[in-house]
Amino acid sequence: MGILDFLTGEFIDVIHWVDDTRDTMVWRFERYDHAIKYGAKLTVREGQAAVFVHEGQLADVFTPGLYMLETNNMPILTTLNHWDHAFQSPFKSEIYFVNTTRFTDLKWGTKNPIMLRDPEFGPLRLRAFGTYSVRVTDPALFLTEIVGTDGEFTMDEISFQIRNVIVQEFSRAIAGSNIPVLDMAANTGDLAKLVADAIAPTVQAYGLAIPEFYIENISLPEAVEAALDKRTSTGIAGDLNRYTQYSTAEAMTAAAQAPGGSGMGEGLGMGMGMAMANQMAHQMAPRPGPWGAAPPPPPPVEHVWHLAENGQTHGPYSRADLGRMAQDGKLTRETHVWTAGQDGWLKASHVRELAQLFTVMPPPPPPA
Repeated sequence: MGILDFLTGEFIDVIHWVDDTRDTMVWRFERYDHAIKYGAKLTVREGQAAVFVHEGQLADVFTPGLYMLETNNMPILTTLNHWDHAFQSPFKSEIYFVNTTRFTDLKWGTKNPIMLRDPEFGPLRLRAFGTYSVRVTDPALFLTEIVGTDGEFTMDEISFQIRNVIVQEFSRAIAGSNIPVLDMAANTGDLAKLVADAIAPTVQAYGLAIPEFYIENISLPEAVEAALDKRTSTGIAGDLNRYTQYSTAEAMTAAAQAPGGSGMGEGLGMGMGMAMANQMAHQMAPRPGPWGAAPPPPPPVEHVWHLAENGQTHGPYSRADLGRMAQDGKLTRETHVWTAGQDGWLKASHVRELAQLFTVMPPPPPPA
C-alpha cells in the first residue's frame, strides 16, 4: 500500500446518521480534524437534513437523498473555498444532522393561575394544561438561532422556552376570548386554534413549527368548583324545599357515618329526621276545598289606557282619569283608546268598560 492510499483511507468516505434516542434534534457528525474525502457518499434519510458549516459559516443544506460530495452539488462550499471544477482534494467541514420529524406528546401547563373576568362569575383564576408537537421546518435557521455549536441538541433544551411562549399566548387568548367558563369545555378546539396561530410567528423565527396543539383540561379553583357543584345540586333538587330536604338527608347520612361520635351523630340525625318528617307532613296535608274556608280571590286588575288623537298617542290613564276627561269633554265617544290585551285601537264607545262613562252623566248644575 502506497502512502497516497494510506492517506486517502484516513479521510471520511461514508457520512450518515442513524438515531434511536427519540429526543435528539441535532447531532454533529464527529471525525478527527473534520477531514472529508472528496467524492464521499452522504446519506440523508427521510426525516433528516444535513447542514455543512465551513470555518464558522453556514454552507450547503442537504435534504433526504444520496449525494456524492463533489463541486457540482456543493455550490456554497465550493464558492467559500474558491474551488475549481478540477478540485479533488480532501476538505474540512463540520456536518450537522437535523431531525425534521415531529416530536410528539410534549407537555405544557400553567405554572400559576391565570386571571380573567368571566361574564357570569366575575373575576376568576383558572389553570390549564395540554400537549403539543413540534418539528424543525428550517434546519439552517434553527442551527444558527438556537443550536449554535452544540454537538448533540435535544428537545429538552428548548421545550422550556416553547412552554413559556405557549403559556403567554394562552393567557392572552383566553382572557380576550370572552367565552364563559361554563362554555370553555365546548370551545377548547377553537381556543387551541387561537393559541396555535398566536404561537406560530414566534416559533417560526426559531426555524420551528407546532403542527399540533391540544388543550386537555381547564380547571377552576376548588371554591368555585364547590359553588358550581352546589348550583348543580340545586338544579337537580328542583326547588328550595326539595333542596332543603336533599341537604338534610345528606347531613343525616354524613352524621350517621361519622366515626367515634355515635351519640351526637344519632341525636343530630334524629332531630334532622323529625324536622324533615314534620316538613313533609305539612306539605302533604290536604288543602281546604270548597267546603272549607277558602282564601279570598285576588283583587281585579285595573286597566290603564292610552289615547290616540291627531296621530299622537299619550297616556297611560286610569279609568278615574278618563272619567274626569269625559266630564271635561277631552274624551269623547269617537276617541280611540287601547289597553294591554285589547286587539288594536277601538273607539271609546265600543269598549264596554268605558262606554259607561258616556251613559251615566251628572245632572246639570243648579242655577246660580
